[in-house]
Amino acid sequence: MGIAVLTMKASVIEMFLVLLVTGIHSNKEMTKKIKRPKFTVPQINCDVRAGKIINPEFIVKCPAGCQDPRYHVYGTDVYASYSSVCGAAVHSGVLDNSGGKILVRKVAGQSGYKGSYSNGVQSLSLPRWRESFVVSEGKPQKGVTYPISLTYSSSKSPAAKAGETTKAYQSPSAPGTTAQPVPLMQVLGTTAVEGTHTTLPKPPPSAGSTTSSLRPQPVGQRSQELDFWSTTTYTNSQNTPTNPGFVPKTELSTQSLEPVSQGDPSCKVDLSFLIDGSASIGKRRFRIQKQFLADVAQALDIGPAGPLMGVVQYGDNPVTQFNLKTHMNSRDLKTAIEKITQRGGLSNVGRAISFVTQNFFSKSNGNRGSAPNVAVVMVDGWPTDKVEEASRFARESGINIFFITMEGASENEKQYVLEPNFANKAVCRTNGFYSFSVQNWFSLHKTVQPLVKRICDTDRLACSKTCLNSADIGFIIDGSSSVGTGNFRTVLQFVANLSKEFEISDTDTRIGAVQYTYEQRLEFGFDVYSTKPDVLNAIKRVGYWSGGTSTGAAINYALEQLFKKSKPNKRKLMILITDGRSYDDVRIPAMVARHEGVITYAIGVAWAAQDELEVIATHPARDHAFFVDEFDNLYKVVPKVIQNICTEFNSQPRN
Repeated sequence: MGIAVLTMKASVIEMFLVLLVTGIHSNKEMTKKIKRPKFTVPQINCDVRAGKIINPEFIVKCPAGCQDPRYHVYGTDVYASYSSVCGAAVHSGVLDNSGGKILVRKVAGQSGYKGSYSNGVQSLSLPRWRESFVVSEGKPQKGVTYPISLTYSSSKSPAAKAGETTKAYQSPSAPGTTAQPVPLMQVLGTTAVEGTHTTLPKPPPSAGSTTSSLRPQPVGQRSQELDFWSTTTYTNSQNTPTNPGFVPKTELSTQSLEPVSQGDPSCKVDLSFLIDGSASIGKRRFRIQKQFLADVAQALDIGPAGPLMGVVQYGDNPVTQFNLKTHMNSRDLKTAIEKITQRGGLSNVGRAISFVTQNFFSKSNGNRGSAPNVAVVMVDGWPTDKVEEASRFARESGINIFFITMEGASENEKQYVLEPNFANKAVCRTNGFYSFSVQNWFSLHKTVQPLVKRICDTDRLACSKTCLNSADIGFIIDGSSSVGTGNFRTVLQFVANLSKEFEISDTDTRIGAVQYTYEQRLEFGFDVYSTKPDVLNAIKRVGYWSGGTSTGAAINYALEQLFKKSKPNKRKLMILITDGRSYDDVRIPAMVARHEGVITYAIGVAWAAQDELEVIATHPARDHAFFVDEFDNLYKVVPKVIQNICTEFNSQPRN
C-alpha cells in the first residue's frame, strides 16, 4: 500500500514537472513573438524640414533625388531645424542621392551654422536658429523605441507616404492651460509630467500663416512658428512667471528667426530694370510700373546665390535708384521700389541704355562677372531719342536687352517716332524672345511670369557674353616646310574643331586667321565672315605655304593686321600653332601682345620647344601653353583649350 502511494505521488510529480516545462517553453515562444514586433519606418519627402516634426528622435526613410539644390540645408554636421532632413543626410554623407533610412536626433539650437559644399550639396550659413538636429545611419539604438508614425507641427504637413500617419496640433480644451509638447520641453531642458498628453494652441486668425511657405521668411517678419531659441520668462495676467518653454497665446506672433533666402541658384543673373519716369507716363501708371517691379522681384527670389537686381529711372537723364549690391533679398528690394519717386522729363531711352552700358554693370556696382547681364527696358509710348545704336553697343558689351512697350503710338503720333519698330531693332533677335508688347498698363501684370521665365532661361540668353560669344579669335598657323601637306590639313581641322565650339556672328565671336613661314599672310580678317558655316569653309580653303619658321614676326604681323581691327569691347584671343623653334626672337612680340590686351594660347607639336611656348603664352603658362607629340593628337587638346578659355573668362569681372 505504501509503495503504491509513493508510486502515485511520483507520477503526479512527474506530470507536474512535464506541465511546468511545457508551460515555460510556451511562455518562451510567446516572449519571442512579443520581443520581435515588426517595425514600420515612416517615409518622408525631400522637402520635409526637421522643424516640422515634433518627435525628438526618429528613424525615417528618404526617397531618391534629395541632392537637388531646391531642398535647402543650413549648417554642417549640426543642422538648423529649418533644413531639409533628407538634404542634410546627403550633405553629411549618411545617404547618397539614391535615398535610404536615417536616424535623426534633435539637439539644442546653435549660435551659428556654417555652410559648406559636401557630397554634391551646398549647405548655407545661418547666424542662429532655435533648434538643431544631427543625422546618422538608420540603425535603431538598443533600448530606444522609435515612432512608427511622425507627429507634425501643423496640419499643412507634407503628403504622407505608405505607413505614415500625420497628426496635427489640436486646440486646447481650456484657454490658458496649454503647455509645450513633452518632447520639445525635454529638448529645452524643462521638466514634463510623464504620460501627459499636451497640445499647442492654434494661432489667432489675425496671425498670418507663414509656416507653409516654401521659402524661408526674412528676419523680422511675423510668423506663427514659436521661437524656441528665446529663454525669456513670460508672465501671465497675474504677473507670475510661467515655464520658460511656455508661450501664451498672445505671444504667438513673435519676431521670427526665419533665415533670409539666398536666392534661386537656377536663375543667377545680374539684372537692371530701366523704368520710365517721364512726365507723359502719369502718376497712376508710374505706380502700376512700380508694382510690376515688386512682383518681378518677388517672383525672382532675389539673393546672393541667385538673381540680383538694380533699378535705373530715366527721363531727361538717367539716374541709378539702387545698384546690384544694394538689396540682397526680395523683401528689402520691394521696400526700396515702393520709395521710388517719379522724376519727369522726356523719354530718353537711348541715353538710359548708354548710361547702363557704361556705368551700371561694373564690379563696384555689384556685377559678379560670372552671371549673365540683363537689362529690361520699360517704355510708355515711344522714345524721344534713338535707341538702336545704343542697344547694339550694349549687346556687344555683353548685355541682354529686353523691351517691354506699353500703349504704342497712335496714328497721329507716329510722325514723332524717331525709329519705327524700335523695339525689334534694339533687341538681340527679332524672334519675340526679347520683347513684350503690352496693350495697356492694366494688363502689365500678365507679363510677370513670362518675363521671369525668359530672364532665368540662361541657355536662351543668346546675347549674354559668355566665353563662347564674346571674343575676336585670331589663329596664327605655322605653314613651315617641316609641317608638310598632310599635317597642315590636320592643323586646319584642329582650327575648325576649336571654331565650332564658339557662337559666331558679327556681334558674337569673330574668327580671323594668319599663316606664316619666313613671311606672313592674312588668310581672312575678323570682319570677313559672320556665320559659322562661312568660317569653317574659309578654314578649309586655306592653302599650305611652306618655308621657314619666324614666329616672332608672325605675332607682330597678327597684332598689326588682325587685332588692330578688333572691336574695343571684344576679348582678344590669339591661338598660335607651331611645330618647331622660331628662327627669330619671340620675347618682345609676346610682351607687346600682352601689353595690348591679347590673351595668347601657344600650341606646340612634335619639335616645338617647350620653353619657347611658355614665353609666347600668357601667364600662367600652365593654363595657356600646350604640347602634343604628334599632329594626330591635336584633337585631344580642344576640350582643354575651351575649358581654360571659359574658366579665365568667368573669373574676370565684365563691364
